[in-house]
Amino acid sequence: MRALLVVNPVATTTSARTRDVISHALASDVKLDVAATEYRGHARRLARRAAEAGTDVVIALGGDGTVNEVVNGLLHDGPDRDGHLPRLAVVPGGSTNVFARALGLPNDAVEATGALLDALHAGSERAIGLGLATGTPGTQDAEVPSRWFTFCAGYGFDAGVIGRVEGQRERGKRSTHALYVRQAMRHFLGDRQRTHGTISLTRPGQDPVEGLVLSIVCNTAPWTFLGNKPMYAAPRASFDTALDVLGLSRLSSAAVTRYGTQLLRSSPDRGPHGRHVVSLHDETEFTLQSQVPLPFQLDGDHLGLRNSVSFTGVRRALRVIV
Repeated sequence: MRALLVVNPVATTTSARTRDVISHALASDVKLDVAATEYRGHARRLARRAAEAGTDVVIALGGDGTVNEVVNGLLHDGPDRDGHLPRLAVVPGGSTNVFARALGLPNDAVEATGALLDALHAGSERAIGLGLATGTPGTQDAEVPSRWFTFCAGYGFDAGVIGRVEGQRERGKRSTHALYVRQAMRHFLGDRQRTHGTISLTRPGQDPVEGLVLSIVCNTAPWTFLGNKPMYAAPRASFDTALDVLGLSRLSSAAVTRYGTQLLRSSPDRGPHGRHVVSLHDETEFTLQSQVPLPFQLDGDHLGLRNSVSFTGVRRALRVIV
């Protein structure tokens, strides 16, 4: 079996020594090539070349951003409809590792490597659904390249928080859960648009949903983790269905307290709820658009401001070793 290990050398929670141990463990069981990423987007290019070369498995060693790039490289020419693409495997090395943990993998890189080797020996894999975000035809965002996401997208408030966090990381701050919480509070206090929603959600054959301040698109559950605490924005979201949406039409101080508490207490059976909450399940096709440009993120990667984004939920898009 031919495998490519795509390593992010600056992944938050792995050291050079740990990465060497993981590489040697994998090389004892598969014919392994190792490639370290050197710039943003490099993992995508490496995965695309591996797919073109007929590699059997591409293993992403890094955080959710590295996984996202690898997935987009593997699916450069579309979803894996006939099983010809390499299978994806993940060894978590980031600060949160939502995708790996949603698959049921250990959050420790060495333990996850052991689980991966067991899965390879057993031939254990599953097909998962993914989300695809595209520029909306007929808008100024129409030419924006399409991009796959593995666990979530955000349009509005949460994407603004991620943009702030990325700005802090560029200044040398370490990515921690405390950093996210601080930036969320600062963004809340400084975001004038949070008091009146500018986002509308449209679906074929359905009435539009207007006046949203925040919209989170989930491809699986949990939505994220606060330390070891899973948080469920859309508890019914699954790799086996299309996409779920959580929308909020109010983000006052009282509403933030209420919905923040609900998120902290959320479970696989109950997420945020109330008069100003919009929850949609298993949606295959919809568009989010705003009267003013708003921040947009995919899998925790801030992609700038957009006026409109269209989403498609694609079932069984990729095979994953688990």
